[in-house]
Amino acid sequence: MARMKKRRMKSKPKPINEELLMKDNNATDILNKKYFYIICIFLVIVTLAAYWQVLNNDFIIYDDDKYVTENIHVNRGVTFDGLTWAFTSSHSSNWHPLTWISHMIDCQLYGLNPRGHHLTSLLFHVANTLLLLLILVRMTGSLWQSSFVAALFALHPLHVESVAWVAERKDVLSTFFMILALWAYIFYVKEGNIRRYLLVVLFFVLGLMSKPMLVTLPFILLLLDFWPLGRLCHIHETRKVVTGQQTNEKTDIFRLVLEKVPFFALAVGSSIVTFIVQERGGAVKLLEMYSLQTRIINAFVVYIEYVVNMIWPVKLVLLYPHPGNSLPLWKGVVAGLALALITILVIRKARKIPYLAAGWLWYVVTLIPVIGIVQVGSQAMADRYTYITLIGLFVIIAWGAKDLLSKWRYRKICLGTLAAIIIPVLVVLTWKRVQYWENSITLFKHTLKHTSNNYNIHNNLGIALKEQGRTEEAIKHYLQALRSNPDYALAHYNLSNAYAEQGKAKKVLEACKQAIRIKPDYADAHYNLGVAYGGSGKYKEAIEAFKQVIRIDPDYLQAHYNLGGVYAGLGKYRDAIEAFQQVIRIDPDYALVRNNLGIAYGALGKYKEATEAFQQAIRIDPDDADAYLSLGIAYLSLNDRGSALEQYKILKSLDSVLANKLFSIINQ
Repeated sequence: MARMKKRRMKSKPKPINEELLMKDNNATDILNKKYFYIICIFLVIVTLAAYWQVLNNDFIIYDDDKYVTENIHVNRGVTFDGLTWAFTSSHSSNWHPLTWISHMIDCQLYGLNPRGHHLTSLLFHVANTLLLLLILVRMTGSLWQSSFVAALFALHPLHVESVAWVAERKDVLSTFFMILALWAYIFYVKEGNIRRYLLVVLFFVLGLMSKPMLVTLPFILLLLDFWPLGRLCHIHETRKVVTGQQTNEKTDIFRLVLEKVPFFALAVGSSIVTFIVQERGGAVKLLEMYSLQTRIINAFVVYIEYVVNMIWPVKLVLLYPHPGNSLPLWKGVVAGLALALITILVIRKARKIPYLAAGWLWYVVTLIPVIGIVQVGSQAMADRYTYITLIGLFVIIAWGAKDLLSKWRYRKICLGTLAAIIIPVLVVLTWKRVQYWENSITLFKHTLKHTSNNYNIHNNLGIALKEQGRTEEAIKHYLQALRSNPDYALAHYNLSNAYAEQGKAKKVLEACKQAIRIKPDYADAHYNLGVAYGGSGKYKEAIEAFKQVIRIDPDYLQAHYNLGGVYAGLGKYRDAIEAFQQVIRIDPDYALVRNNLGIAYGALGKYKEATEAFQQAIRIDPDDADAYLSLGIAYLSLNDRGSALEQYKILKSLDSVLANKLFSIINQ
């Protein structure tokens, strides 16, 4: 008789204690919040530790002058005229009014002390780090992966350029508004509120007004819809429950794309404006410089090189020279195939590993505006372009590392150990990288050490050396730049400045003519040519050169001023007055030109007008002793001896020599 098998009785599941479960969830939330705040404090501390020495760094003679130190619209602080200029100017081949305004505010607060300007950029970087952590945690619910992404963003050496370079304020500022736009978008997705939607639009507009590279934000929003927000899946599942039928995913995607139409419209508009502005400013290099094939090959290679530099950030420089036609075709083919294969792979794995596709496409798409298909400048690539783009790769690293080790018993220990190694290494590398940004000379020399045929940096190092009075060394670097690129007009112009300082008039003329040959509308070169002619006594040629400057740039102040000076020296006082009045139109607070205007009026016997001009000069500069002397003489010409004596009394406390001179004239 067969034995009966004993059936194992399954124990009845215990009822869930909802109260206890709620308590556990609340305890977890409290614990996560506690960790979140601790992580925020940690990120602030390590970021400041890595970057703090930037506060001791100087401005860089590479765009910092155009953006701040020599930009009269900016360095005067916040003014109505400055704000108007910010919204109407295409200075430096860019339209980014909010960036200009941020620099104006810094000048208002700190003047031209570089410490304050660096502090603002650093604070924006810290804010961006914390905001990035916040939105990642909000979207994914994963505190530790989000924290690691934020740490990589805060500390990676590739981001030093965006933080330590004052002129790149546009990077940290535009990213600040981009992350705020993502924050608003999260709430819009959650609530479906039109006000939230408009807030996203507002932050997007503010970001575009800081740096137009943000034109890719609509694509980023679509990527977030896929992962981590899961809106496509959510829409799909909701329809299936309601209708009981299979839904059309194309329709779902269409709805999400339609939602982004205003963003795409703004992106297109910003792209058109940016292209026009950069083309007019001479920043856009089309087919005449690099062929389309060359630019495409370089773009493929650069995509790979950015990834390499992210993994091994040891030879980062300010400017990577464009290889031009010397870049082999096979490199572009290999890089292009690698990009295509990776992209195909991540798309095929999109459903199974959604963060992989979202992160990679974030990287690829956000680089498109600056990848060089439309070439801007002479660089092949730039570290600053990675400030936003690397977020996608950081996401892949953080979430991918967890998935790779998911089945390993000691994964938490391993991940913690890796983070404990990587973060200090990045701190050290970033700290070291910030050191190279101490001043122009340290930065340029470091760049030349790791690059070849870098004519742009040789030229800029020459400028920095000349400012320190090392003119002979500067000339060597200008000549080195011209050996690499004989048609580099800027180097010819700077060479003329150096020769002028040495009093080599013939070489000044030669260098200026070379610059003008290469770039006929080079206003600065025409100006130097005028100065050289004037110094050689060739006044007719000098006048023509200054007039040419004014034809190119009607607001070139020094050209008007020197033109007036030449006219005055030739006794053509009416022409001189007209030139000086143009100077006043450009800069009403230019005291010296007011004084010269008064002298010109006096030479024509227009003593009343002369008196008014001298009075204006004194109003602008109450310590201008020459103006008091001239005013006293003008009063004497009007037979107003009493007023002339008043100027004498004032002059005694300013310049005793000029006071005695005026007193002698009064008593003649």
